[in-house]
Amino acid sequence: MRILLVEDHLELSHWLAKALRDAHLTVETAHNGADADALLHTQEYSLVLLDLTLPKMDGLDVLRRLRARGGTRGKTPVMILTARGGLDEKVQGLNLGADDYLAKPFELAELEARVKALLRRSQGNEALVHTCGALSFDTVTRMFSYNGAALALTPREHAVLEALITRSGRAVSKEKLFDEVFALADDANLDAIELYIHRVRKKLENGVDAGSPDGAVITTLRGIGYLLQPRSAMAPAAPK
Repeated sequence: MRILLVEDHLELSHWLAKALRDAHLTVETAHNGADADALLHTQEYSLVLLDLTLPKMDGLDVLRRLRARGGTRGKTPVMILTARGGLDEKVQGLNLGADDYLAKPFELAELEARVKALLRRSQGNEALVHTCGALSFDTVTRMFSYNGAALALTPREHAVLEALITRSGRAVSKEKLFDEVFALADDANLDAIELYIHRVRKKLENGVDAGSPDGAVITTLRGIGYLLQPRSAMAPAAPK
């Protein structure tokens, strides 16, 4: 899940971005309205956290321009975070298409809960728990468990496996994985995905007995991408 955080207060932006990354979310930041508008014109995000009082372009103008674009990008969920708590501005933001509104100061726990609720809502009626064999992912707690035990993952390993399990049984291209795992500012290239696929494979292999039908397996589809599926769904090897 890639989030755009638009906040001109640098210390607050850094603190919020760290908290969201600790919650296994990929976060990009913009510190003025013009930069945010440019990113929203070219990039896809699962959620935008938008301050209103911004240099170069007001937050309401950023929101207005986003909704006017239409298409998939124009429907991106937006949560307004602002110290401007007047009723008129709140109503104006919601009328322009904001999905939620949180006045500063706020508790981090409330922000995280609202972020998770908006992300779940944006996924439509998808299940709160995704499973693949003995592997499961709870979209509320954002925790993986494997064979009944918590699965320890780094933030980027978590992002790779989340992208695969929420599309279990469908191929995910390397390019799509890269977009969901890395932010624009990260110093990484497309081949870095192969490293994280390798690490996640090792953790899945160590999580159940080798060859167990309950295992979850990541298969490389040459020229297409990667596929997560239960071992029991794989075709048996041809006899020698």
